[in-house]
Amino acid sequence: MMIYIALFLLSLTLTYLIKNYAIKKSLLATVNERSSHSTPTPHGGGIAIAITWFLGLLYLYMYDMIEEKLFYALCVGCIISIVSFFDDILELSPKIRLLTQFLVSLMGLYFLGGLEEINFFLFSIQNQILTNAFALLLIIWFINLYNFLDGIDGYAGSEAVFLGMAGFLLFQESLFLVLVASVAGFLVWNWHRAKIFMGDVGSTLLGYNVAIFTLYYANKASENLWIWIILFGLFWFDATLTLFRRFRNKEKLSQAHRKHAYQRLTQSGWSHSKVVLFSLIVNMMFFLLIFFIPNILLVFLISLIVLYAYIRFVDKRKSFYEFIS
Repeated sequence: MMIYIALFLLSLTLTYLIKNYAIKKSLLATVNERSSHSTPTPHGGGIAIAITWFLGLLYLYMYDMIEEKLFYALCVGCIISIVSFFDDILELSPKIRLLTQFLVSLMGLYFLGGLEEINFFLFSIQNQILTNAFALLLIIWFINLYNFLDGIDGYAGSEAVFLGMAGFLLFQESLFLVLVASVAGFLVWNWHRAKIFMGDVGSTLLGYNVAIFTLYYANKASENLWIWIILFGLFWFDATLTLFRRFRNKEKLSQAHRKHAYQRLTQSGWSHSKVVLFSLIVNMMFFLLIFFIPNILLVFLISLIVLYAYIRFVDKRKSFYEFIS
């Protein structure tokens, strides 16, 4: 237990130091079309998450508390954190970011040994070309969607803490407590009103981690793929549906926007904290469904109904097609 407390305190302290340094050097996130904040705020808090996370992983590896292939696959995430760090500062081209994500995804898959099977309940796919193509796209999409949904105070951080706690309760692995400690220390400074933002250096790493968890445990048992998709449902459903709606609406997909469901809730008058707490309630519903109902197909179908109801609720408060200034 002491190691997790130490990691939490390390993350807490590093975030504080990064915040002060960013203020001193005027490294502030500016307000733009995508922003849900109204004043420039320090960014780069994800550096504290990354440093704490990789130190925690190293501790687990040294004491044989994590499988070797999972350790190496997760360590590949340091590459995307480093590139995202420079992206936060220099704004790298989309081609460089996508190429990095592609290479990192390939490396992560290599260390995992690929994805063995995709079980669609009524049938399964075991063709390694198809399963690994799916896995590659899943990693890249999770990296990007986590970045898309890091837009209000506490939202991305609280999702990571939830996934870490859920992962620990379901799979009893120490790495999830490392994740919780690493993010919780940052979250203290990121809760509404945020004193510092995560930045791409943190959000892309967290998205990559979730993808690796999904694929690693899917290889342990095929139904685990759906467990992680359900647990991560609020993020991937919002990001995927919003992207589809914008495509259907013939919008320029590369243009910054504030049309994700969580952003529209804040525009409807909800505080950042209220949106985060509401999302945690929805997430807890998913966890309880998984924990108490053994039929994962039934749980998946119920979760889709919940997600549809969530989007309908948000649409009534703030329509997706309503003009956003």
